[in-house]
Amino acid sequence: MDTHQKAPTSDITRFHPGPRYCEATVHNGTAYLAGQVADDGSQDIRGQTAQVLAAIDRLLAEVGSDRSRILMAQIHLADLADYDGMNAVWDTWVPHGHAPPRATVQSRLARPEWRIEIVVTAAVMAA
Repeated sequence: MDTHQKAPTSDITRFHPGPRYCEATVHNGTAYLAGQVADDGSQDIRGQTAQVLAAIDRLLAEVGSDRSRILMAQIHLADLADYDGMNAVWDTWVPHGHAPPRATVQSRLARPEWRIEIVVTAAVMAA
C-alpha cells in the first residue's frame, strides 16, 4: 500500500492518509507533522518522550527532512511535573545549535495513558 498520496492540486503531498487525518503533509517546502504520541502508554515520561521523538525522526526522514530543520515544536504534557524528565530526553535529541522555537504546555490528552504529544513543523530539503 502506498504510504502517501498527492492531493488533487498536486502541490500538496499527504503521508499516511487516513479517514480522519494524515501523519504529515508537505506544501511549499514545509512539512507539517500530526501530533505524535507514544506507542507504549505504560512507559514513564522519559520512555514516552523517546518513543515520540523516534516517531518524529522517522516521519521527518520520510518527508525529506531531519531534526536539524525543525522550524517549530509544540509539546503537550498531560502533567507539568513531567517537564524536567521530558527535557532530559529532548536535550540529548535536539542537535546542538539547531534548537527550534518551542512551546510547552499542559494539555488534557486524548487518552489517559499518554503523557506527551509533540507537533512539529520542519523545512524540507531542496530536491
